[in-house]
Amino acid sequence: MEIEHFLNNCDENFKLKSDIPKLLTSEPCCLGIDEAGRGPVLGPMVYASCFTPISCKDKLAGLGCDDSKVLKEEQRESLFETLNKASEYIGWMIHILSPAYISTSMLGRSKYNLNSISHDTAIDLIRSALKLGVEVTEVYVDTVGPPQTYAEKLKKIFPSIKFTVEKKADSKYPVVSAASICAKVCRDKAVKEWRFRENPDTDTKYGSGYPADPVTKVWLRNNVDRIFGFPSFVRFSWSTTSKLLENEAVPVHWADDDEESSNEPITSYFSKKGNSRHQFFTENKMKRVTNF
Repeated sequence: MEIEHFLNNCDENFKLKSDIPKLLTSEPCCLGIDEAGRGPVLGPMVYASCFTPISCKDKLAGLGCDDSKVLKEEQRESLFETLNKASEYIGWMIHILSPAYISTSMLGRSKYNLNSISHDTAIDLIRSALKLGVEVTEVYVDTVGPPQTYAEKLKKIFPSIKFTVEKKADSKYPVVSAASICAKVCRDKAVKEWRFRENPDTDTKYGSGYPADPVTKVWLRNNVDRIFGFPSFVRFSWSTTSKLLENEAVPVHWADDDEESSNEPITSYFSKKGNSRHQFFTENKMKRVTNF
């Protein structure tokens, strides 16, 4: 799997896709969507879609795909190779979301939470498949949030597609299992081969990357820079990292924290009772306009 571009530009999101067999553009197809790396505090989150003609559902099921979480690494890699060898009737697409993108999205002034990120990425995978000419008529999704609400959201955007949105869809529908394998294999490779631009000699014994993992906790403590925080491999938006930064990093004081008007309502910028005017208008030499 070619992810060199992402590894060389780890702050950017990146998309990968297989070749699209002609069969996928001439027959009604089903498409499955799943992700890997939603919970970890380290590394990217990877979303993947896998698609095949509805007439080939049984052939896909016969490949032995299952929820990637119940498979060993060697089994996942072997199944991913099997999916690639079945390229005459199977296609896939992968969207890698960088830790930096996740952090800035969740910490931005306009909050963009993880569920919204997940929904939008799934929607983009469907749109991308349609743009490639894949005749998608059925979509199976491992849910994020309430299944019915998510299904209704997708149906409004793609009214001609039949949606099945369920918990543990990756263990129920082979096409979602296949997507799960694609996502997991890609994420594992990105995590294993991560290039620390901040310090190439950074210790890579970071455990599973999950916040509760003792090895991950120790690694995080050992890799806090008091000025710059963590390497870009870390998701700053997780409570695990924000608490560490509060305790270990130098506190930052922003100048606008001291502005008296920072918490004033917008109405304070207009004239109050009497002839008094807000300081903003006085300082900027602004006068009332009487003729419109």
